[in-house]
Amino acid sequence: MHTPAYSYYNQLFKNLSLPLAWCDLDLLDKNIADIAQRAAGSGKTIRVASKSVRCTAILHRILDSHPIYQGLMCFSGAEAIWLLSEGFDDLLLGYPIANAEDIRTICKATANGKRIMLMVDSEAHLQRISAIAQEEGVVQPVCIDIDMSTDFPGIHFGVLRSPLTTVAKGKAFIDSFEKYPHVSLSGLMGYEAQIAGLGERNPANGIKNLVIPFLKKKSIPDFTQRRQELVAYIRQKNYPLALVNAGGTGSIESCAKEDWVTEITVGSGFYSPALFDYYSDFHHLPAAGFAVQIVRQPKENYFTCLGGGYIASGSVGIDKQPKPYLPEGVQLTENEGTGEVQTPFSYKGSEPLSIGDSILFRHSKAGELCERFNELHLISNGKITATVPTYRGQGKCFL
Repeated sequence: MHTPAYSYYNQLFKNLSLPLAWCDLDLLDKNIADIAQRAAGSGKTIRVASKSVRCTAILHRILDSHPIYQGLMCFSGAEAIWLLSEGFDDLLLGYPIANAEDIRTICKATANGKRIMLMVDSEAHLQRISAIAQEEGVVQPVCIDIDMSTDFPGIHFGVLRSPLTTVAKGKAFIDSFEKYPHVSLSGLMGYEAQIAGLGERNPANGIKNLVIPFLKKKSIPDFTQRRQELVAYIRQKNYPLALVNAGGTGSIESCAKEDWVTEITVGSGFYSPALFDYYSDFHHLPAAGFAVQIVRQPKENYFTCLGGGYIASGSVGIDKQPKPYLPEGVQLTENEGTGEVQTPFSYKGSEPLSIGDSILFRHSKAGELCERFNELHLISNGKITATVPTYRGQGKCFL
């Protein structure tokens, strides 16, 4: 499937107020189908990471598209509670929470038959949840987050998440559940960020790109064995393990090989933001981005757009800037980059540009695009078919 040309989008945006965020449903649907195909035959379902989408209309579209898509992974307690009120169910908190009122509301939802699971990685979490669950007269399902990073000599390959870094630590934590009758060990999760979220061809990584494939290859059997041993230990102790969650867009294939994994989380691949251009083993289509408008031309072959400085979170680097998408030939200036109120660029493309034209960018990461805009303009078959609110457009800002 070919991606549309610049003129396709520029014509659609001619009479709209810019900046705006867009989602090309034709490309989105292709990504949804391709991601489902990547996991096909594995016997696993795909849990959708809400933080990478942040638009209820798109979440519904993904979940309704194919039976392989089951449930959401949420990124905060308040978000999960709100999504319950929006009609979603089968929710897994991707991160531990400590807010007592959020925990209490979730326990009440569990008592009322909702399927929602809290994330834990320490006894401090169990103590807090169990006390509140006891007050609400419920046994609250929880999921253990285990660390999937690999430590090589002088290199911590992965991210800093759970303190449960070894099988021994994981087993000791599992044993501690006997002291907390108002929590139920119902899930195990391990996010291998160094596989799922790290491209091999990111120019910002420089020479590190040469060693990343080697480290990935060595890391996979390391965390695979740890996950397998902990799943076996949980089952040996007869806990009602409802799910074993793994993965991300970049690690679907490796997770699909683990028989003990029941579901794979995917989020960023649906929109396929700029950072996902740098993976070697898969490619999805640029389904979402934002458009800014040319408002002046300071000199020949240079133009300036209004707005554009939608920088992604994470360590500071050139790869966290939005990436010029269409037309081809747009080059950000080194001195200014994408700015709070203006974005200048040099232009060496073949498309004629003038004041009033739109320039398309793709956000570096997926979910943060929707934190910048109140709505997404949905495009299909050469038309803007609808405008739907983002989380922000529904008045929600969770993190």
